[in-house]
Formats: sequence, structure tokens, C-alpha cells
Amino acid sequence: MEVLGHLFAGFGVAFSPENLAYCFIGVALGTLIGVLPGIGPVVTIAMLFPITFNLPAVAALIMLAGIYYGAQYGGSTTSILVNLPGETASAVTCIDGYQMARQGRAGPALAAAALSSFFAGCVGTLLIAVAGPPLADWALAFGAAEYCSLMLMGLVASAVMSWSWPKWGISRSRCSSLNAISSFIDRGIGRPFSRGFRVSR
Repeated sequence: MEVLGHLFAGFGVAFSPENLAYCFIGVALGTLIGVLPGIGPVVTIAMLFPITFNLPAVAALIMLAGIYYGAQYGGSTTSILVNLPGETASAVTCIDGYQMARQGRAGPALAAAALSSFFAGCVGTLLIAVAGPPLADWALAFGAAEYCSLMLMGLVASAVMSWSWPKWGISRSRCSSLNAISSFIDRGIGRPFSRGFRVSR
């Protein structure tokens, strides 16, 4: 019930006329930039980020979210109309969307892309809102043993996934394990178990 209360409070803030206007502007700008081939949501946000410098914090976040979702959808427009994906995530849309456009059904293809994007965004947001707090508490309970197990699992998975080139997998694992004997990235000091070994950067 606490999650629903937070969601309703967030909707109350987001559905104010001013914030809806910022969201609409962000979606429109994100779609216009996201249509360009090779420019995905991350690049679009990087390009349009200075627009939000003088806005209030809530309005800026809402506008950035609108830019992200607009750019995510904008990539499917060129995929459907000209068989040219705006980003890598829209490459699959070329398979069916462009064929529908060639049959004169570009409108239904664009509508299907918009509705599926809206539905997936809503479901993803709800899943994050519900599963985020328990996962965060679980992650904060991690200790040294759990982090070591995760690191070993990642190294083993890296070696196993490159089974056709075992030398590459083993060399990647060895290079990744150098992080354990280098310095802390956030503090700039040597790790306590490095024993004076220094890794040149």
C-alpha cells in the first residue's frame, strides 16, 4: 500500500498543467531528434540537457524523461517508414514495420509502435516501483563474500561464453582480475590487500 501511496503522490505532481507542458515539450523535442539515424535516447538527452539548466528540479526531471521516451519512440518512425533504424533498439521494428508500410499500412504500424512503447513503459515503471525497494535492501545487505561471489561468477561467465576462443576468455578474466590489486577508483588509494603492487594506468 505504501507503493501505491507514493505512486498517487507522484501522479499528483506529474499531472499538474505546468509539468504536463514540460513533458509534452520534452517528448516533442525527443521525437524530433530521435528520428535522426544513429542518435539514440542517450545522445538526445546529452544534446538537450542544457535546456533544463534553468528549470525547477521536478520539471527538469519530467522533461528529461519525456525527451528519453520521445527519442526511444522516434527511432521506430524511420524504421517503419524508410527501413532505417534510428538506433539499435529499433532495428527489429524494420522487419515487420517496413513491410506494413510498403503495403500501405504505415499508420497502423506507427500506432502499434506507439501503443506498445507506452504499455511497456508503464509496466516497466510499475515493476521498478514495486520491486525496487526490496532489491535495494537486498543489495545493501551484501558483504565481502557476496561481492567476491558475484565477481567470480562474472569472470567464469566471461570465460564460458567465449568457449570457441578459450584464450580470449581466460585473458579477459585475467585482465578483469587486475582490478582486485589496483587502487580504489573513488578514493585513489591502494587496496588493503595489494601489498605494494602497483598497476600502471
